Amino acid sequence: MITIIAAVSENNALGKDNGLIWHLPEDLKRFKKLTNNHCIIMGRKTFESLPKMHPLPNRHNIVITRNKDFKIDGVTTCHSIEEALKVSSYDSQPFIIGGGQIYKLAMKFTEKIELTKIYKTFDADTFFPKIDENKWKLVEEKFHKKNDINNFNFSYLTYLKKNK
Repeated sequence: MITIIAAVSENNALGKDNGLIWHLPEDLKRFKKLTNNHCIIMGRKTFESLPKMHPLPNRHNIVITRNKDFKIDGVTTCHSIEEALKVSSYDSQPFIIGGGQIYKLAMKFTEKIELTKIYKTFDADTFFPKIDENKWKLVEEKFHKKNDINNFNFSYLTYLKKNK
């Protein structure tokens, strides 16, 4: 089951200047828990935004780039979303982790979306594609109030692609 995982604001913002706009520790823990021991597929810019540009541990890091010379130890380089999905086909649930262009490309292949919705609007330059309610069904929603650790109200939303 190919799964997109993302955190977005009320205006579907993902990030700005190749970085996250917010810090939500609980969501980072959830991301780690869900993606641990799975393939994670991302674009080159998303990889470059990771701390110290190191592959995330306990995951098969797959980076999509047009740059034929891009090589990083511990990373599988692919040159299309189709190639990345083929490389990850041994995994029962590969995760698409961004960024904006990769989410758009992956949407037609994806069967599930794990979305963290942050109830605030942010200035951004990268956005998540609009979820078409005709194609996707919201199957789970869990609201979390802001607290001492998490500075925003947010929800975990799980969508499944509707049958055609």
